[in-house]
Amino acid sequence: MLSVRDLTIEYTSGGYKVRPINDLSIDVASGELVLLLGASGCGKTTLLSALATLLTPTAGTIHVDDLEVTGLKGQALVDYRRKTVGVVFQAFNLIPSLTARENVEAPLRAAHVSKREARARANELLDHVGLTDRMDHRPNDLSGGQQQRVAIARALAHDPPLVLADEPTAHLDYIQVDGVLRLLRELAQPGRVVVVATHDDRLLPLADRVVEHSARAVADARPPAQVELEAGQVLFREGDPGDLVYVVESGEVELVRALAAGGEELVHLSTPGGYFGELAPMFGLRRSATARARSSAVVTGYALRDFRERQSSPEASRSWRDPTE
Repeated sequence: MLSVRDLTIEYTSGGYKVRPINDLSIDVASGELVLLLGASGCGKTTLLSALATLLTPTAGTIHVDDLEVTGLKGQALVDYRRKTVGVVFQAFNLIPSLTARENVEAPLRAAHVSKREARARANELLDHVGLTDRMDHRPNDLSGGQQQRVAIARALAHDPPLVLADEPTAHLDYIQVDGVLRLLRELAQPGRVVVVATHDDRLLPLADRVVEHSARAVADARPPAQVELEAGQVLFREGDPGDLVYVVESGEVELVRALAAGGEELVHLSTPGGYFGELAPMFGLRRSATARARSSAVVTGYALRDFRERQSSPEASRSWRDPTE
C-alpha cells in the first residue's frame, strides 16, 4: 500500500517560492493503477520525483507499506531506489550504446546480480513486453513504442512493488500507445501499485482512481458568486486550484507572490472594474499568486464561460479594465 500524508513540496524558481504540491494526502491499495492527471507544470512530475526519492518534500510523509520513504538515508535509501521503486521516464532514458537486453540487464548488474541471472531475467521481461525478436537491437533501431517497452521492462528488473511512469505516452503515436497502455494496466496487480503522471485523457479508462492536479475549465454556466472581503483577507493562495475569474466590484485586491529571499512581491493591484484569476480556469493551472484584499472589497466570481460572455458585451468592454493596463 502507498500512503501519502500532508505532503508539501516547495522550491525556488526565478527568485520566487513555488509550491506545486500543497498538503496532499492519498492512499493507494495494492493492485491499483492511479492516474495523476493535469496540465504541464501542475506538479505531477514533482510528486513522482518525491515518490522515487529524487527530491525531498518540505513537509509530510510517504509510506510504502510500513516503510517511511521520506526518512530513508544511506544504504536504506539505495536499497529503496534499487528494489522498491521502478521508474519509467518520459524520454525513455535508454543507454544508446547498449542493446535492449543490455539496458534491462544494467540495473541488475549494478545490484551485483550475476551475468547469467541478469541475462535470464532480461530475456524474461523483454519477452513479457513483446520484444522477443528485438532484444539485440539498440534504441536507435527501435520505434518509440518499442523503446518505451524496453523502459518498462527495465523498471521491472527487480520486480518492485511500486512502479512510477512519467508521461509514458507523450512521444508515441496512436498505434504505439495501444500496446503501452495494455502493459501499464497489466502491471497493476496484487502486490504492486502503479502511479502514472499524464495529461493524456486516453488513459482515464485504465485507472482505478484519478488524482486531478489541476482544475478543468467549467464549460457550463453557474450563478455568479459574490464574496465580501475584509482588509487583509485572502481570497485564494498561490498554488491553489482555481475555476473562477474574479471581477472587483468595490475596494482593492492585491496579487502577491512569495520571494525566495523572504517577503513578497506585488504583482498587480486590481481596482473596481478590473478582473484577475483568469489563467487558472482557462488552462487548468494552479493559482500563480495569492489574492488578498488591500481594503474592504467586494468581488464576484464567474465561471469561465460566463466571464467570456460578459467580457464580450459592449457594456463590459466599457466598464471592465484589463489588469495589465
